Amino acid sequence: MKRLSGQRFPVSSIKKDWRHKISLVYVIPVVALVCIGVWCVMFRMPGKNYQRPMPALTEEQKLLRQTLREDVHKLAGEIGDRNVRTNYKNLAVAADFIEASLQQAGFKVSRQGYEVSLSSLRGRRCYNLEGEITGSERPGEIVVIGGHYDSLEGAPGADDNASGTAAVLALARLFAGKQTQRTLRFVTFVNEEPPYFQSKDMGSLVYAKRCRQRNENIISMLSLETIGYYSTTEGSQHYPVLPLGLVYPTTGNFIAFVGNIKSRKLVREVVELFRRHAQFPSEAAALPEMITGVGWSDQWSFWQEGYSGIMVTDTAPFRYPWYHTQEDTPEKIDYDRLAYVVSILEKVVAGLAGCRDESE
Repeated sequence: MKRLSGQRFPVSSIKKDWRHKISLVYVIPVVALVCIGVWCVMFRMPGKNYQRPMPALTEEQKLLRQTLREDVHKLAGEIGDRNVRTNYKNLAVAADFIEASLQQAGFKVSRQGYEVSLSSLRGRRCYNLEGEITGSERPGEIVVIGGHYDSLEGAPGADDNASGTAAVLALARLFAGKQTQRTLRFVTFVNEEPPYFQSKDMGSLVYAKRCRQRNENIISMLSLETIGYYSTTEGSQHYPVLPLGLVYPTTGNFIAFVGNIKSRKLVREVVELFRRHAQFPSEAAALPEMITGVGWSDQWSFWQEGYSGIMVTDTAPFRYPWYHTQEDTPEKIDYDRLAYVVSILEKVVAGLAGCRDESE
């Protein structure tokens, strides 16, 4: 290399330039590995995601659609606003309806009653309701399928969460009389909505704490939370943080499976079971609990007690125009898609619980 007359290259400047280049050599691969690790842990899911139109309903799915419609109309139409503080009577009517529905399906229903801590509400007992199938081979391993049946004050709560409650009841009817290797519980929770949300008065937290006190081995918990609204309009789906919008679709036509990082194994198991049987769009993620919306249902309560749990949801806060309003009414629900999703969830639950079909 020729040295130009009068031009100097300070040694310190050369060393600094080389140190910068060497640091990039190390930093870039590390960042790439971190990104790959994040992708594998949070976003990479098994199974092929179905993207074509949903198939026509079978006759069995049409019957399921009718029962789902009837239960949503009962809870959000006939009963309506149901919560312990401003409409306690309706909440009690909803609990009685759920109990009667489970009993008619052949379950012995257990009521877990408690009073909320507000002194102004003393004497108003709230109830979680449970129907159980005891496992034939591994009864100590418990699968919980749950959803809350209360609604936000002033809202009839068709999607939030009559849709989830109706699905819990439908699944209970589908499994009634069947044999499962693991114990299978169908539970409807009270007091999920504010002002009890993520407080000691939240029904699912009261339930999960009792499970832990009894040293029960809950291996899987599915929270069915707002599963009745779908849109094929581009731009109908939104996300709480921008990066998720770069990973997931902007059309709200899918069902989502959401867990925290510790529940990632369950997320992957459930979405694999769903995609194995479904001809329906599905998305899934195992995300940090700090992200808005990740802990917005009853699976959060089970996380507090060290159990794995996921939310099955239409992501209502980020899709449903009538979320938490007086307009969350039964006619807004897409009963065809709701019925199809529930019919596939039957297969998911069967896989989790080890259900044995008597016809086999």
